[in-house]
Amino acid sequence: MTMSNFFQIPAAIISMWVVMAIIIIFSIIATRNMKDVPTGAQNIAESSISWILDFFGGVIGKKNTRRYFPLFATLFIFIIVTNYSGLLPGAGDLFAVSTANLSVTAALALISFTMTHVIGIQNRGGLGYLKSFLQPVALMLPFTLIDQVVRPFSLALRLYGNIYAEEMVTGQLRSLFPLLLPLVMQILSLIFCLIQAMVFTMLTAVYVGEAIGEEE
Repeated sequence: MTMSNFFQIPAAIISMWVVMAIIIIFSIIATRNMKDVPTGAQNIAESSISWILDFFGGVIGKKNTRRYFPLFATLFIFIIVTNYSGLLPGAGDLFAVSTANLSVTAALALISFTMTHVIGIQNRGGLGYLKSFLQPVALMLPFTLIDQVVRPFSLALRLYGNIYAEEMVTGQLRSLFPLLLPLVMQILSLIFCLIQAMVFTMLTAVYVGEAIGEEE
């Protein structure tokens, strides 16, 4: 392995940085010179925040959603923007779609997994959180531990597999039927990409709700 290959940055990581930069720049624009009656970027940002609060409020309650909103919003917005980047011309050829890369989805799953346990310990205390793994009976401990181990793998593989497959299918159809069918697939992809972002973040919210052990 040469030194140049060792320091080569994967295309998926570069794309991830670009998406992060776009989100940050948009956030700065949306929150600059805020008005009582929102317009433009501020209106889009406030509508998105309101939708996220309402949607996840139905999963773990409005109080917990507001408390952990930075986690849910960051995951959801990053994933959906990255997914939608795959609909742009040149996706897969000129630039990589980060969520179609297993290392990126694994990192997202690891964040979700780690934050779930951190939140659980913060709310229940270390001993109290460990005791929750023995509920409803101590015999469930092996199954609970297996479930905890499987969760990050499931999150990572689900998001990666679905986005990667969608990219491959759309690319093949575009080469075989360059006119009407790819357009239909693009429209369907708008819904599909949204669903994948919702599923990943919703499962994270469900796991957080279980870790907290509170219901509203």
